[in-house]
Amino acid sequence: MNRLLSSLAAVSAAATIATATAPAVAYPIDCAIFLCMAGGFPPGAECSAAKAEVIRRITPWPVEPPLQLWRCPMSVDRASAASLGIALDPDGLPPEVRQYRDAVEVYHIQTYMRRRTKDGEQVIDSTQVGKYAPNGDFAWSRASFERGPAWLADAVGGQRVQIKECVSYNRDGDCRRYQIVGEENRSGRGAGAFGRLRGVAFRYVDYEGIGHSEFIRY
Repeated sequence: MNRLLSSLAAVSAAATIATATAPAVAYPIDCAIFLCMAGGFPPGAECSAAKAEVIRRITPWPVEPPLQLWRCPMSVDRASAASLGIALDPDGLPPEVRQYRDAVEVYHIQTYMRRRTKDGEQVIDSTQVGKYAPNGDFAWSRASFERGPAWLADAVGGQRVQIKECVSYNRDGDCRRYQIVGEENRSGRGAGAFGRLRGVAFRYVDYEGIGHSEFIRY
């Protein structure tokens, strides 16, 4: 955390040098979101306000990028950064800052339903994932709740289940040996975990590398 704060202080100083002759508009809430996120959103008025803004942004509609570093004056020109001994990534941010942004994941579960039918089971899974590109842009792509990362199951209060496949049959055609071929998420607990799910799941990591998640139902 001390290294992070030192890096942020240096970048802020470089930004001040680079923009000393031009007016600038600062958006301190995004600087607060970044610092509080790195600290795991500890108790306090500033971090409570920062977390409330993140929740507002990921609550439909629309779902906004939770961390908008382009609103926090940290990107600087390379000459100013070099004068302070700061190594910048291609997007103008130091690696100590960029790693927190790139770890952010947002899963918008628009519709997830798993139910029994007369023919077996029916699954509807309409999910998108939002992530940051190397240049800092936030983009959505198709995803799946069931086939998503394990943290999604914990975030929604569900469970992670093993997927088995029959690898050996007896003469009557019945399976005599199964093999675990993977795992999937379910929205609830118990056998089958049938039900519906709709909401936005958000995950970030703190300066110790510990993952934190939030789930907003709607």
